Amino acid sequence: MSEVGFGGGKVVVNRAMSLDGFIAGPGHAMDWISAYLTAADVPDVMAATGAMLIGRRTYEVARRMSGQGPAYDGGAQFVLTHRPPEEPDPAVTFLTCGLDEAVATARGAAGGKNLEILGADVAAQCLRRGLVDEILVYVLPVLLGDGVRFTPPGLGRIELEPFDTTRSGAVTTLRFRVRGPARPAPTGP
Repeated sequence: MSEVGFGGGKVVVNRAMSLDGFIAGPGHAMDWISAYLTAADVPDVMAATGAMLIGRRTYEVARRMSGQGPAYDGGAQFVLTHRPPEEPDPAVTFLTCGLDEAVATARGAAGGKNLEILGADVAAQCLRRGLVDEILVYVLPVLLGDGVRFTPPGLGRIELEPFDTTRSGAVTTLRFRVRGPARPAPTGP
């Protein structure tokens, strides 16, 4: 779990997911989400979030989707990447450091509020390292059949404790506390 010392904020993996377990469709498509869920539907989550740590692919998909509804305001935005873009984005800080330093930097910017983790790869890395406190999942009533899974193969087993389930319209929201870092996935027969 994340270290104490950043106020009351938690590290939260935030995901919209199809009923068949995909967080993005083929080609990393995420346009299907806005049919069921927009920023206007989650004002409490936005108010509790002080910063976001985003994977580069997720950042690129979000840029392509901008203007498709009310903007999501989760505070300061940090994108963890091996290659910052040639043209800087004044609304984003690109980090090329290691994961632990990126999480610490973004948590510091969150000002005691939650740090939201967006992006399949960054979230999996944080879960493996035991850096995540909670997982927030919006289950949407759609089957995608293919795309980016909620977790990548080989993540390993992670024990979760459910603590909240709500339904608003067509969206079911699930919240879990993470009990510890991933245990290695079993190998071979």
